[in-house]
Amino acid sequence: MNKNTNMNDIAIKVENVSKVYRLYDKHRDRLADALNLTRKKKYREHFALDTLSFDIKRGETVGIIGTNGSGKSTILKIITGVLNPTAGKVEVDGRISALLELGAGFNMEYTGIENVYLNGTMIGFTKEEIDERLDDILEFADIGDFVNQPVKTYSSGMFVRLAFAVAINIDPEILIVDEALSVGDVFFQSKCYHKFEEFKKQGKTILFVSHDLGSISKYCDRAILLNKGEKLYEGTPKDAIDLYKRVLVGQLDDDDEDGKTKWEHSDNGELWRTNIPINPEVLEYGNKKAEIVDFVFLDNKGKMTNIVEKGREFSVKVKIHFNEDIAEAICAFSFKNLMGIEITGTSTMFEKIPVEPKKAGDEMVVTFKQKMDLQGGDYLLSLGCTGYPKGVFEVYHRLYDVCNLTVVSTKNSVGYYDMNSQITVEE
Repeated sequence: MNKNTNMNDIAIKVENVSKVYRLYDKHRDRLADALNLTRKKKYREHFALDTLSFDIKRGETVGIIGTNGSGKSTILKIITGVLNPTAGKVEVDGRISALLELGAGFNMEYTGIENVYLNGTMIGFTKEEIDERLDDILEFADIGDFVNQPVKTYSSGMFVRLAFAVAINIDPEILIVDEALSVGDVFFQSKCYHKFEEFKKQGKTILFVSHDLGSISKYCDRAILLNKGEKLYEGTPKDAIDLYKRVLVGQLDDDDEDGKTKWEHSDNGELWRTNIPINPEVLEYGNKKAEIVDFVFLDNKGKMTNIVEKGREFSVKVKIHFNEDIAEAICAFSFKNLMGIEITGTSTMFEKIPVEPKKAGDEMVVTFKQKMDLQGGDYLLSLGCTGYPKGVFEVYHRLYDVCNLTVVSTKNSVGYYDMNSQITVEE
């Protein structure tokens, strides 16, 4: 990695960077290749990054998004010198603090204090410089007398708090973050975000990777979307997120002649649910007198996606096939959080929507349209089709935790949902 002090307003310059890994089918092929014992190529090349280029200006906050395996963490490791590129170069002007693998340099036998000095020295600080910052580090970590105990006695929460405190209190010129803002409990996360905002106000350069699209939207001046090691888009966070939503559901090349994204594929028989990630361990049961055969989320523009923006309208669309005659079916959906707590839901019965009697072979589509007021985060969708034949409750078909929905938010309040308070302050 080159350091160039004549980069003017450019803090990080990534130029035609590629990272290629050799994939072998057999261990002996790897050994033979390493010892030059064969002339025949025994490996496949995997491009984790393919001729990637971008500039980060001094004082900018830039987010990198993309699916797993798109190369996000790889480019951060190359920028920080953890990995070397196969081709291309990276130039950095400024002292970096990298929140990549928190605590990677900690010695488990050392105390917390000893690890602060060890980690600070590895970053490039003198003992005197660490002395000056020690109180701030310990106050930020807030793990009490455990700082004098061996790190091997720490809980995972205490470990990441100390590691984060060391990394973020060394006054860097460039901060590079890989998902580290999600560590610890909600109060520690709040403290981390306050520090993040403080860095922005100080005009420091920030480059970070996150699956939290709300943070990308809220904090970033620009966003870079990677896909299979290549730069797919660089520009406004909103446009990057919109395109990322299409990547997630495989709709990149799915435009009709008018340039509008198709959201139904009844013309070629493709199921809606193939456009969103489905839980392979979904809990399914029922007597199948009626069967949920398809479902999907639609955003406020009618596009199929499992990512919606808080405050926007969205729909849950369900298709039901009837295998027997049913007088009045009830269609329902609900959301749980990741801890399994049911948050909200409704049904045609709750909403007093009558469903006409159905014959065997009939199908119906039920669309639940509503405004998204849940807090930003991930939720699990459950679907059900039930009824009360002759006054007895009967489950025709249920799908529990069938897929997830990600809510993108730039403002969260307390609890599970937003009351959308209108606040007036009189002086």
